[in-house]
Amino acid sequence: MTMNHKTDSRYDFNTIEEKWQKIWEEKKIYRVNEKSTKEKYYVLEMFPYPSGRIHMGHVRNYSIGDVIARYKRLRGFNVLHPMGWDAFGLPAENAAQKNNSHPADWTYSNIDYMRRQLRRLGLSYDWQREIATCNPEYYRWEQLLFIEMFEKGIVYQKETKVNWCETCQTVLANEQVIEGCCWRCDEAVHPREMSGWFFKITDYAEELLADLDLLKGWPEKVITMQRNWIGKSTGLTCNFSVDGSELTIPIFTTRPDTIFGVTFMSIAPEHPLLEELVQGTEKEDEVKEFAKEIIIEKQRRNIEEEPEKRGIFTGRYCINPFDNSKIPIYVANFVLMEYGTGAVMAVPAHDERDFEFARKYNLEIRPVVQPDDTILDPATMETASTLPGTLVDSGEFTGMDSVKAQAAIIAYAEQHGFGGPHVTYRLRDWGISRQRYWGAPIPMVHCEKCGVQPVACEELPVLLPEDAKGETCSPLHQRQSFIKTTCPQCGAAARRETDTMDTFMESSWYFARYTCPRFIDAPLDREKASYWLPVDQYIGGVEHAILHLLYSRFFTKVLRDLGYLDIDEPFTNLLTQGMVIKDGSKMSKSKGNVVDPHDLVQQYGADTVRLFSLFAAPPERDLEWNAQGVEGASRFLNRVYRFISAHRDILVQHQDIPVQPGPDGKALNRKTHQTIKRVTETIENNFHFNTAISAMMELFNVLSSLVGDSGESQVEPGIIKESVTTLLVLLSPMVPHFTAEMWEIAGNPGSVEDQPWPVYDIEAAREELLTIVVQVMGKVRSRLQVDPDISDEELIKLAMSDENARKFIADKPVRKTIVVKKKLVNIVI
Repeated sequence: MTMNHKTDSRYDFNTIEEKWQKIWEEKKIYRVNEKSTKEKYYVLEMFPYPSGRIHMGHVRNYSIGDVIARYKRLRGFNVLHPMGWDAFGLPAENAAQKNNSHPADWTYSNIDYMRRQLRRLGLSYDWQREIATCNPEYYRWEQLLFIEMFEKGIVYQKETKVNWCETCQTVLANEQVIEGCCWRCDEAVHPREMSGWFFKITDYAEELLADLDLLKGWPEKVITMQRNWIGKSTGLTCNFSVDGSELTIPIFTTRPDTIFGVTFMSIAPEHPLLEELVQGTEKEDEVKEFAKEIIIEKQRRNIEEEPEKRGIFTGRYCINPFDNSKIPIYVANFVLMEYGTGAVMAVPAHDERDFEFARKYNLEIRPVVQPDDTILDPATMETASTLPGTLVDSGEFTGMDSVKAQAAIIAYAEQHGFGGPHVTYRLRDWGISRQRYWGAPIPMVHCEKCGVQPVACEELPVLLPEDAKGETCSPLHQRQSFIKTTCPQCGAAARRETDTMDTFMESSWYFARYTCPRFIDAPLDREKASYWLPVDQYIGGVEHAILHLLYSRFFTKVLRDLGYLDIDEPFTNLLTQGMVIKDGSKMSKSKGNVVDPHDLVQQYGADTVRLFSLFAAPPERDLEWNAQGVEGASRFLNRVYRFISAHRDILVQHQDIPVQPGPDGKALNRKTHQTIKRVTETIENNFHFNTAISAMMELFNVLSSLVGDSGESQVEPGIIKESVTTLLVLLSPMVPHFTAEMWEIAGNPGSVEDQPWPVYDIEAAREELLTIVVQVMGKVRSRLQVDPDISDEELIKLAMSDENARKFIADKPVRKTIVVKKKLVNIVI
């Protein structure tokens, strides 16, 4: 068959991409509502901070989400795919000051620029749902939620030691202190006493922990990180009285069976009783100086880092209520106020940290749990024993099994009034107060007569004040015009709260607001939120495993309890994509290894950049930057463009597939259906788009080799047509502009985006029968026609039962069988 063709055309990506973006916007084809009869699907990438320009990490993240959104539309779903901006925070404030600008001007200017960049990538967002968290129409509802949480007892204010960043002039949550430094500016963080507002996330600790079991679509790594961060422990709370004092020090232990082995008490340097404990003693100054030094050290180290054990004797003793033994009290650098009670009963024989400390300071080591077939001798012990066993030297509990003894010892403490069972968590309440300008004002008023009062709801939002001359970005506590107000309760003069909210507040519920971004009667339209939520597929970096993802889970449960939602968890499935790496490290301006996606789009087009970012690595793995990879993606699209342009004449004719195609036609038809199967299963199973793209490239290679660029071809036109249209639909989620243009050039009706996802024919995808050689002692004795998917076991069974092979095997025992895949079976006798 002679193929008609035209001269190759140039793939003008700029014209093509501009054309289709305009068409998509004019036709509003990505707008969705809740009235569809289709099954809903909500796909969401973590929204960006408007820094000014998108980077390759953005391109990769949003391309992954866009492929999923487009794929699900082709599969017949009603897809919600929104975009917005996490727009408050210190970086905007600092950048605005540096550029002699206002944070609002700087932020909205960046949003405008980045929005154009995202549109240039052809991302299928429903832009009518766009939100910016710095918009008063967003944070007014956040303020209302704060007030409702306050009235429900989920919000409270207290004096506390906080993490203070001098550079950023603000408080940081524990999770925002990374190895002792501010997560934003990387400067050292110091402790400070301050009043602040807190969310009672600890009230939800048990539910947050238990519901991790519901998150079957989350990576196990993230589940483990959250489980460890919540840190549930069960055990004994017990009060140790301080010798010669009315003070008592409560401890918590998960090993009550070792309580008779306590030889000293270790307390955290920030323990609230420490000052009173050492007051007036000869060691007061020395202990206080040591505690101050350790607190600063702890702020500057990673919370997971195990420091060299250091401590100081306070000069005081406490009494073990179980045996009335007198034990010394030490301040120790490895005791954290965040765990338990901030005081630890030290059992060096059965705890490794206590053992190291005791050896260093020559403290007694007293074994009280003897493992089976072992005698623990303090003089010869080289490490602590944490094995279960039998209790020794433990009063009336001596001889008991250590595991069974735990419940008995807890019951004894409860019966005698100095302790009892207890559950504790590592998780601490979320401090949300920030002392800067560019954030949502906390809607509270301080009145000398009425105390702390919420702003009247009808007065919301409490707006950020306009800057007067000379006060750009000044913190709210420096703005008298903002501070002065009247009490909503009594009308007397009062002062506004000057703290703003942690920006993690905005990102903890934005995904719900996307379901009804223009709703003006409440934070959420429950009907629309119920339709869309939970998010079916959430996509973002693993660095958000604890902060954002834990807070979002907490906030979802709060919104449920406030009556706005009817779900328990916000995200059904979570994909944590890898980073973009260049020269061995993550792309960043500080490392000077940034590749600007704007330049790449200008040089190669958006579809090529998308294709490279999807093809270079599976989404959960880091992507190593490779300039040759971009060139390769560009060459592939150009090859497809030239092929379709060259064969346009035959493609515009709508030939049917012949009932009995020739060998070449049958081979192409088989490869087409195998590709549909492979691409579909790959996307459904694990979103490994690199594997899917590879399969499509293989299909095109077969197509172009069998059909050729010109001349004779034995492939029937209908099969060529089916192969090309299938390839375009499969490729369309990855390279939407390109496939839309190719669909039109190939003379297909409608739009490629309106097509159903191809369904493969099992019989058409099946390989031809294979001819397998059967050998006996290395000599060919027979041949078998078998299915290409046959297992080795089944193949051996067929070979052994083959009539011709049996003649040479006779009654001799078979020593072994050797299978060479898709080629032969050798029977060794």
